[in-house]
Amino acid sequence: MAKAVLGVIGGSGVYDLPGLEDVREERVASPWGEPSDALRIGRIGQTTVVFLPRHGRGHRLSPSGIDYRANIDVLKRAGVTDLVALSACGSFRQELYPGLFVLVDQFVDRTVGRASSFFGNGCVAHVSMAHPVGPGLQARILAAAEAEGVAVRKGGTYVCMEGPHFSSYAESLTYKGQGYDVIGMTNMPEAKLAREAEITYATIAMVTDFDCWHPEHEAVEVSAVIAVARANAEKAARLVSRLARDFPAEHEPCPARSDRALDGAIMTAPEHRDPALMAKLDAILARALGR
Repeated sequence: MAKAVLGVIGGSGVYDLPGLEDVREERVASPWGEPSDALRIGRIGQTTVVFLPRHGRGHRLSPSGIDYRANIDVLKRAGVTDLVALSACGSFRQELYPGLFVLVDQFVDRTVGRASSFFGNGCVAHVSMAHPVGPGLQARILAAAEAEGVAVRKGGTYVCMEGPHFSSYAESLTYKGQGYDVIGMTNMPEAKLAREAEITYATIAMVTDFDCWHPEHEAVEVSAVIAVARANAEKAARLVSRLARDFPAEHEPCPARSDRALDGAIMTAPEHRDPALMAKLDAILARALGR
């Protein structure tokens, strides 16, 4: 089995990871572009942890300006086997209140114009997204939250909008009426790319607001979101620290086969694969091609 390496992507309000020891910063080059920031690599307990702030330190990058392919590629090159995405989100349900963490297990992609795959002309691959979240990793996050007394809800659907604007009232009512649970701007195509990279992925959706559907709450304002996000960051750090301390030394096979997602997925015959694209895919295809 492969050594377990825990990756953590920090969302709005989470630009560092307290408790990370023996830290070194490493700028990993990616053929896909410029990642959001340098990787911070260290350990918590006996677990190697790789941290990447999604928006960059100082929150320099908008949701649409993030190079998601570069981010996932450098995490793969750093050896990450299991990836936890911390993400601020709005809620469509009264019971999913600001401050609650939601462990979503489904996504709806409403983004436009973002590069959503490592594959394309020259190497075509079709990866299943039926079960995008690793159930074993999610169960470990749930156990860590319960151990730390962090309020959490298991299950739910995250709809990813393009942003950077918040929803209109009509959009908010539409998404609520369709049965979605939370809304954010960043987990797509991140979850798709993690799947293609055969990294087991799970999201901790940290509720900051009720979007704008709620009749007793004001429309979303950045100042209110930031205040809740800062409070969420402290809880997220405790949760991740507990998760890492209790993490297994070896990567556990994923019941949803996220760590073997490319098995049978590549359609293009070897003699017709584009050498330039294949060179860019060196890290993504390493296991599938037996490298």
